[in-house]
Amino acid sequence: MSREATLQRILDGGIVAVVRAESGESLVKVVQALAEGGVTAAEITFTVPDALEVIQQARRELGDRVVLGAGTVLDPETARAALLAGAEYIVAPSLNVDVIRLCRRYSRVVMPGAFTPTEVVTAWEAGADVVKVFPAEIGGPPYLKALKGPLPQVRLMPTGGVDLNTAESFLKAGACCLGVGGSLVEPKAVATGDFARLRELAAQYVAIVRKFRGLA
Repeated sequence: MSREATLQRILDGGIVAVVRAESGESLVKVVQALAEGGVTAAEITFTVPDALEVIQQARRELGDRVVLGAGTVLDPETARAALLAGAEYIVAPSLNVDVIRLCRRYSRVVMPGAFTPTEVVTAWEAGADVVKVFPAEIGGPPYLKALKGPLPQVRLMPTGGVDLNTAESFLKAGACCLGVGGSLVEPKAVATGDFARLRELAAQYVAIVRKFRGLA
């Protein structure tokens, strides 16, 4: 899939699931359950043990049903390893311009983390496709709206503090999509293999996005 097509699928879906767990054992099934609920973009974080193997397995088993990314990528070496394993986009909690350059070199979507206006602009000028505003719970939707005021051209994805109660407010504040972690990929549901719960949560987040966009 081309970089443009990957980005469009992420934006169209509106939700990027942040998949983080103490074990990678059942995460392919977790991603599959999220997709069945309508959330078809998911990032496997590098805090997951054997994250590369999880990405490879998910790519083999799920194919194009999911737009699969790698998260918590802190350096270009990790980014390249993730791309070779099958990740279609790279997400980071911080700003590393070398990571952005590597993703642009290989024509892959990159979503670096930033918080201050200076970091956001630096990331955008370096070639970020989307800037991940993290941690978004600090400042919440009002802070995101404040950033969008002077920077309407920058695509912003709040991550941290996005839940069923705040999702619509972040969208109203100007988010192009939402990064959602534990309030979607519930640790208890992952640990117990409650895939029905994950499907249900995914459907609720998708419904919020569709309603906001007038598609419901």
